[in-house]
Amino acid sequence: MRRYSRLAAALELGVVAVLLFLTTASGARPAGSGRVLWTSAERATLRSLSLASLAPLPSDPSNRFADDDAAATLGGRLFFDTRLSSNGKVSCGTCHLPELGFQDGVPLGVGVGTAGRRTMPIAGTAYSPWQFWDGRADSQWSQALGPLESPVEHGGDRVQYAHRIAGDYKREYESVFGKFPDLRGLPAQAGPVEDAVRRASWDRIAPSRREEITRVYANIGKAIAAFERRVRFTPSRFDRYVEAVLARRPETPADSFSADEEAGLRLFIGKASCTNCHNGALLTDDHFHNTGVPAAKGTTPLDSGRTVGARQVARAEFNCTSRYSDAGPADCAELKYAVLEGPELVRAFKTPSLRNAATRAPFMHAGQIATLPAVLSHYNRAPAAPAGTSELKPLRLSERELRQLEAFLKTLVSPLDVPSRDSLP
Repeated sequence: MRRYSRLAAALELGVVAVLLFLTTASGARPAGSGRVLWTSAERATLRSLSLASLAPLPSDPSNRFADDDAAATLGGRLFFDTRLSSNGKVSCGTCHLPELGFQDGVPLGVGVGTAGRRTMPIAGTAYSPWQFWDGRADSQWSQALGPLESPVEHGGDRVQYAHRIAGDYKREYESVFGKFPDLRGLPAQAGPVEDAVRRASWDRIAPSRREEITRVYANIGKAIAAFERRVRFTPSRFDRYVEAVLARRPETPADSFSADEEAGLRLFIGKASCTNCHNGALLTDDHFHNTGVPAAKGTTPLDSGRTVGARQVARAEFNCTSRYSDAGPADCAELKYAVLEGPELVRAFKTPSLRNAATRAPFMHAGQIATLPAVLSHYNRAPAAPAGTSELKPLRLSERELRQLEAFLKTLVSPLDVPSRDSLP
């Protein structure tokens, strides 16, 4: 009788083990356990993707005002000031809308004209060595300056902006950056921009005064960057789920995952290979990849991505090694050792963070793909690139698996931590 009992118990344990294997392999919750079992390696991967593993905000040696509270306050006011544009209607906040996660929800950014690419979100970009889809800027402050003189974004010029600072922000500016230069005798508008009249006016200004104005212009970017680096992600339901998994504690409604969400997470770190590019606590490698994204309709010539961006950042007026940078001789390693040419750069674009991505349709660098399911279908099919070579390989995921991946991606949504706008106009 005792031998029979032991045999029966062994058989029962075997059945349970088989059921556990089948349910775990499919991504479903093991019956009665309340959660999927994760291996030690998988738990380590989950930990690396959690916001709790995010390193402290890195310093920016090229911007010594990056962590100055007064600079951030000034930068926040400048960020939302529509007077920093040629028509008085466009600010940084026109395309980077706080209520939309600091982007605009349209395929191509619209300022005084229409840009050629999608507006990128801001949260977490202080961690990135490269800005813009093609990485043509190597700091937040350098990035902030590009749109200000772009003929299709803000459309203004640096003398115009210097006059605006002198008229409305001089006290705040001098409290951070020191004495403001004398603007007497300068035209209302002038700068090294595409507009021939304003460029000719700029060329007539004495070199020493051009240098003073450009220094003010660079400081505008540094103040805006001080504000932007304070825009951060907050923990999502995914982060709370990982905390529960690592603590081996029972889930609560606030941190629970459905069977499909857990299955999607398992696909994300496994079969779908998403973490090849979307890794780390911000779910981006901050590098550039050709993923076979189709060309945007009506855009010519074909956007070459990092191929052009790499050349631009190397010779940029406001890069880390420029005279307007605060970096020292030992800094700027990313720029000094950047890969600036090669076939792998052709139509390669920056990997965006997947945090809050589910709320940021349309997708890709020019909004070519309208919905999240369509993005997943693109990666599943891995079509050939319109130029260069796509890094993708067909995933051959089922429709159910694609829905599970989508369910997981929606758990990465959370509110942003944004500096108070109480002191802003």
